[in-house]
Amino acid sequence: MYRYTDFDRYFVRARAAQYRDQLQRHLAGELPDDEFRPLRLQNGWYVQRHAPMLRVAVPYGELSSRQLRQLARIAREFDLQDTGLPTERGGFGHFTTRQNLQFNWIPLARSADVMDLLAEVDMHGIQTSGNCIRNITTDALAGIAPDEVVDPRPYCEILRQWSTLHPEFAFLPRKFKIAVTGAREDRAATAWHDIGLTLVKNAAGEVGFSVAVGGGMGRTPVIATPFSAFVPWQQILVYIEAIVRVYNLYGRRDNMYKARIKILVKAEGQKFVDAVQREFEALVADPATSFIPQAELERVAAGFVSPVHATAETVIDTAAEPLREPAYTRWLQRNVHAHRLPGYRAVTLSLKRAGLPPGDVTADQMDAAAELAEHYSQGELRVTHDQNLLLPWVHQNDLHGLWVAARALGLATPNIGLLTDMIACPGGDLCALANARSIPVAAALTERFSDLDELHDIGDIDLHISGCINSCGHHHSGHIGILGVDKDGSEWYQVTVAGADGSTLSGAAVAGKVIGPSFAADEVPDVIEAVIGVYLQQRQSGEHFVDTARRLGALPFRQAADAVRRSTAAPAAADATA
Repeated sequence: MYRYTDFDRYFVRARAAQYRDQLQRHLAGELPDDEFRPLRLQNGWYVQRHAPMLRVAVPYGELSSRQLRQLARIAREFDLQDTGLPTERGGFGHFTTRQNLQFNWIPLARSADVMDLLAEVDMHGIQTSGNCIRNITTDALAGIAPDEVVDPRPYCEILRQWSTLHPEFAFLPRKFKIAVTGAREDRAATAWHDIGLTLVKNAAGEVGFSVAVGGGMGRTPVIATPFSAFVPWQQILVYIEAIVRVYNLYGRRDNMYKARIKILVKAEGQKFVDAVQREFEALVADPATSFIPQAELERVAAGFVSPVHATAETVIDTAAEPLREPAYTRWLQRNVHAHRLPGYRAVTLSLKRAGLPPGDVTADQMDAAAELAEHYSQGELRVTHDQNLLLPWVHQNDLHGLWVAARALGLATPNIGLLTDMIACPGGDLCALANARSIPVAAALTERFSDLDELHDIGDIDLHISGCINSCGHHHSGHIGILGVDKDGSEWYQVTVAGADGSTLSGAAVAGKVIGPSFAADEVPDVIEAVIGVYLQQRQSGEHFVDTARRLGALPFRQAADAVRRSTAAPAAADATA
């Protein structure tokens, strides 16, 4: 993991002190709300439906056990304090699809204390909100994946440092998101980002980036457009600067719904590409332009040296493994992943289980996960795009012991990649922007599909739920997507099929197709069951759900969903005539 320098620590603590001064002036009535609002947003503080929400940056998803313990302390001591609201929703955090952590109930008056605690462990909320370059994300298996071409983490860290409080890009037309992958399989959903970067090597073995621009979800789902097949790594900051500078100049500021770079790319097409290329060439030709020095890459990369090393002793004698009871075997199949080092594995701790919304984790569970990381994974964890935690450095000899410990903590559900390993935003229970609740729908589906034998028979499937069109739950890219919509003041849900995030299983990134009018909340579990039923009846050998959905098209799923609507409407009609 990257270790903060003295300058990094000074910077974060100075920022926390600055925020404390701003907060104190605001609470004293010296800083009006309209002036304080952009300042708190720049530090990750929103005001949501019931209380302030803090979004904590977890750059490229890497967490130390020390940091996770501090997050647990914040959840326990600050979350839901003095609000008078139901305590069953307090003392927890929520991991997001962008590898951040959110707290939903911290009183604003105590927010500066939280910023100080974050700074103690080299954390903050800088640029997790606002119209700026947000948290840089990557593959949770970065640095350990067998299919990796180049480790993206040093480049992510350089990007983070370059973009943080960049004076030219602090007030963009709209928020800006960058994802990076260094593997052959895109597990970072790069095509759905404002800029998607893929590390590649050319025929000479030189490292560079393939760059795509203008992806995004929301009201207008768009897949990123390829801009360059190879930008030398030394020049990537300059190329990104050219992209963001052109966007900053010509992006719309008159309509927030048309302000994302995807709208500009879609509207201008080749003209935008050409404008970026001209700006890039001008910057490269300017003697004042600096590129990433080799020494700087080496300095940052030194923080990502493997904490373990494969030796002859790491070869495993499979005969010495414990008897594989069925539950353990399932966990090995679903939650344990291949590693670039012989004798090691990456292990996902599932945060998807009955009783808590997807991605939520209590303070006690954070402490427990930190302890597992210290005992089994060199004190390191990763936040995944799918709202789980991953242990990246688990020795194969320790797998059974880890499974026993994680199972006792409720973190070993063998459902990774299955239907109940769903993505969901907090929805209308917490978010002021949401049209409908996500959490009850997720809970109902978890209950409906609680049988592990049934889940394993259904197989790999991505189910994503968003409470509004902003698509924080990435419903567009779900094999099955559920979108909350407002219908005459009531909560309804639109269902899509055959979306994809760009991974090998999903295929090329694409937005799902709507399968009819929206459904009432109590219809959604029946609709999803009917959709799954079509797949089980029509699938061919070796097909996953997304394969069958693409082969059949939306019509059979629409017909199955319509049948659910007719069956639920019939009793109501009978009551009306009684």
